[in-house]
Amino acid sequence: MCLALPVKVIQVGLGATGDSALVDLGGVQKEISVELLDDVQVGDYVILHVGYALSRLDPEEAERTLTLFSEMSAQMPLQAAA
Repeated sequence: MCLALPVKVIQVGLGATGDSALVDLGGVQKEISVELLDDVQVGDYVILHVGYALSRLDPEEAERTLTLFSEMSAQMPLQAAA
């Protein structure tokens, strides 16, 4: 199963060629590639899959999706580490 997540861009122009960005997903920050998209800006929401931004996402839709993920996570039982 593949999972693509909405993330918020918090910094752009990273990497040797400037085609990376720093994104935030629920407090976790990660550097990703934005080379597949044109003109990514701070504050944009993008769909992240295996380290690449695949498309932009409407901010309202991104917030709804992130809220839904948070609600689903709160309903899942905690599992002990194996």
